[in-house]
Amino acid sequence: MGCSPSICAAGKRKNNLNILEVAIFVPSMCVPLQTDLQRALRGGSTVTELQRALEDYLPLLLGLTNKEPGLQEVVAFKWKYSEDGLEVCVANSWFELLSVIHMMAMLTLTEANSMLISENQSDCMRDAVDLLLKASGYLEFCVRDVLVRLPTDIKKQLPKDLQEGILEAISIQALGQGTEIQLGLAVNSQNVSLPVKRRLACEQLSYYGQAHYCLSGCNTDSRHGKKHLLFIKWKYLEAKAAAYYYHGQIIDKGTEPSCHVSAVHCFLAAEDLLSESKKACLTFCLTAPVTRIPPLWGAMKHLNKRIPDVASKKSQMYGFLLEQEKGLEILPDLPEFELSLRSDDFELPEMDSAWGRQKWEIPSQPLKEHLKDSEDEM
Repeated sequence: MGCSPSICAAGKRKNNLNILEVAIFVPSMCVPLQTDLQRALRGGSTVTELQRALEDYLPLLLGLTNKEPGLQEVVAFKWKYSEDGLEVCVANSWFELLSVIHMMAMLTLTEANSMLISENQSDCMRDAVDLLLKASGYLEFCVRDVLVRLPTDIKKQLPKDLQEGILEAISIQALGQGTEIQLGLAVNSQNVSLPVKRRLACEQLSYYGQAHYCLSGCNTDSRHGKKHLLFIKWKYLEAKAAAYYYHGQIIDKGTEPSCHVSAVHCFLAAEDLLSESKKACLTFCLTAPVTRIPPLWGAMKHLNKRIPDVASKKSQMYGFLLEQEKGLEILPDLPEFELSLRSDDFELPEMDSAWGRQKWEIPSQPLKEHLKDSEDEM
């Protein structure tokens, strides 16, 4: 989302008085202690350099996760969490691996956000989807392969952003936003059918519903936690409005009077949901840390005007049928579909060859210095 100063700088524009624009929610970032990313995250290319530094560090780190030398608890790793300044020091290499891959995911989401708020947004849509799938894969790996390796006492020390439910929620949310972008591309294409658009809207709705479910069991008392919930609610309402609109369009093609009545109910429901989504967007933006109300993009740029127009037109056209069916107003159920988007599979790289030598030394350059070098190069 770009709420924290250390993340948001990547999406800044001139003269916006530091009120940031959000297309993708990115939680606050954890950084290795004494590493200044405030200066570093001021452009997409720098984010790429930081990603490369993290990727270069992974093979070195993996040697410490190997059980045979007994090094998993030898080195203490220190990280600072930008939202509340919390510092965590844990002598466990799996904690370090979790923190590094989480940072890679946040940088990837930040890069996707920068693409979607850029002036050349339309040229970046497919690249943004690829980044979302990549970030989702990082977070899925954290939950499936890293968190399970941490002892219970260490899990209790983890900050809120590294809770299992929050990692799952952001991973699923990334898939929902990828589907949202796909729907926007479909709306702008004359070759995409109504059933495909309805399916994408319904899938988007399912992803956001799942993300909300994951968050519901987490501690979201922090300001980023509260804002995250509001973001999910806003996007859920938008997706539901789109789903009912396209569902109504398909039902309205039937020949029976009941089809037209059901379609009108769908259009009216879509109009109400659209109105609620606008309120939810405003609440999200005004909740600290304050963000700018984003311009309409994707499918909502088209549906923001289309839904009220169709709801008004169809209500007038089939008003006599609505009167006849008064008292039997039943909103049709939305269809359920198998979800299409999947997280990219993330696999750890090979362990650095230095760990296989008979005489070896723990690399002298810690992550914080490695990242600092990347900043200096820029």
